[in-house]
Amino acid sequence: MPNPYLVVLDVDSTLIENEVIELLAAEAGSLAEVAAVTERAMRGELDFAQSLRERVATLAGLPDSIFEAIRARITVTPGVPELIQGVQRAGGHVGAVSGGFHEVLDPLAQRLGLDVWRANRLEILDGRLTGRVLGDIVDAAAKADSLRSWAAAMAIPPERTVAIGDGANDLKMMAAAGLSIAFDAKPIVREQADIALDERDLSRVLEMIGLR
Repeated sequence: MPNPYLVVLDVDSTLIENEVIELLAAEAGSLAEVAAVTERAMRGELDFAQSLRERVATLAGLPDSIFEAIRARITVTPGVPELIQGVQRAGGHVGAVSGGFHEVLDPLAQRLGLDVWRANRLEILDGRLTGRVLGDIVDAAAKADSLRSWAAAMAIPPERTVAIGDGANDLKMMAAAGLSIAFDAKPIVREQADIALDERDLSRVLEMIGLR
């Protein structure tokens, strides 16, 4: 099929309605502190990697069984299944890249039928979270790198890539894409995106790229 697209979505508050770090923080009793840091990071006031480490540190001691409970609370954003099916039916691919965590994203991505995904991984020792992140943090630069490397591996030219996000951590990925869509986004993201979509229905993206 000619000219397929690669569509890459942010996860928290884009692919899903939730902020996973806040669901975890609620269990750890650190929700107010974490929500305040998340808001500042989304507005671009804080370095993402530093803010993530600060927030994850408050989760130390949570049992790893918490992930099953968190996954049960995740709500997929309206229109996501239709978007994935529409892009894939036209020969394209859909990916997700997250400043959140593989422990929650992996089963969700498999259930939705995503082609590729990337996230951070939490350190767990003796069945409990240590409050640390393993390896390099998926920050704004890593999100942009993921979009570029996936497109190259799939032989999709940059102009056929679409990035969808809502926070400052998505801006580099959006700048790297052929089309950037600010989804119910922070002002800094709306200002820099090609298109702003305020209705929380991701199937609308199919119209924007000529697939519906």
